[in-house]
Amino acid sequence: MQLHRHTSAAHDPRERGLDIGRTWEAQTRNTAKLYFDFFATLGIAPQKVRDIAEQSHAALHAWCPALAEEAEGWATGAGLETWELSVVNARTEILAAAPRKVGSHECSTAVYAPARASAPETIQTWDWHDHLAPDGLLLEVTPSPGRTTKTFTEFGTLGKIGVNSEGLGLHFNILAHSKDDDSAGVPVHAIARRILDEASTIDQAMDIASSARVSASTVFTVFTATASGTSTPRLAASIEVSPAGTGVVDARSDGWLLHTNHFLDPVLAEEDTIDDGALSPQRLAHLGRVRTELAGLGIADRAKQFCSSEGASSVVCFHPDASAPRHEQWQTLLTISVDAGDCSLAYAAANPADAARDGFLIF
Repeated sequence: MQLHRHTSAAHDPRERGLDIGRTWEAQTRNTAKLYFDFFATLGIAPQKVRDIAEQSHAALHAWCPALAEEAEGWATGAGLETWELSVVNARTEILAAAPRKVGSHECSTAVYAPARASAPETIQTWDWHDHLAPDGLLLEVTPSPGRTTKTFTEFGTLGKIGVNSEGLGLHFNILAHSKDDDSAGVPVHAIARRILDEASTIDQAMDIASSARVSASTVFTVFTATASGTSTPRLAASIEVSPAGTGVVDARSDGWLLHTNHFLDPVLAEEDTIDDGALSPQRLAHLGRVRTELAGLGIADRAKQFCSSEGASSVVCFHPDASAPRHEQWQTLLTISVDAGDCSLAYAAANPADAARDGFLIF
């Protein structure tokens, strides 16, 4: 995956979208086509893909007009119809309608947020299909005067993993619940972006996430540089959203908050449908074992210890199986850390072992 950087100072959402779309027309158009073809491979009829994309964008427009306008501008700037861009922005919602499910190996997250003054220490892998993400975007925007959002995302999705200048960071993992369906809810990627654009506290992030009607499940692990909340001060929490409701998982008493791809909220976990091949429990157990040795390390050493002595063969590193169909090949495409204290992202387009060896860049 080749990573590109873009900074837009536009305050008007449509102008911001036009700027992104015009600058990155080729990457945006290519990503939209790759996803449209991918959904056909999964057995989702083209008209079904378009219907969900259009309806999910309508849900976004009703929930957050500004982000809908940005998406519309992005599509126009890239020479696409809005629904074509929404095929990527609502990709998780379209995946929920797939008649043929493929094994899911997506994302392992560790956040250390003890009750102290310095910013939380974090690390996450992003595991996905390499052929769907030949390019990735590091995007910096100014959603309102004096406020900055930085996010890693795909060309066509409004947001994913990121941080804002108010000291709030966010990691992003997909989940699966029996109530996930084709009812085209608000795109979960747009929810992540709105949290980054508007929230300054954990409670505000929770309010934003729970206000959206969703049709697909995801967890937003949010954290702040300083404790927030009155009755129960929080530095970090995982907000699990699903059509069945929202659950909140707080950090452990030792300050660690770990998440992979299955529900941790006990009620929502009762109807968890993540497939066994995802190795989600195994990855979470691995994080539990290595967590105490991650604290206090710089990002390169943190990434190395994230894999433990197993290196690139660790359960948190995925490598494509050349014998499998392309749509069933998974790879760790990104290792990323969010610094909520100075509004920056440390990233490498590699698995943690390789990133530890070759180094990180800062955005």
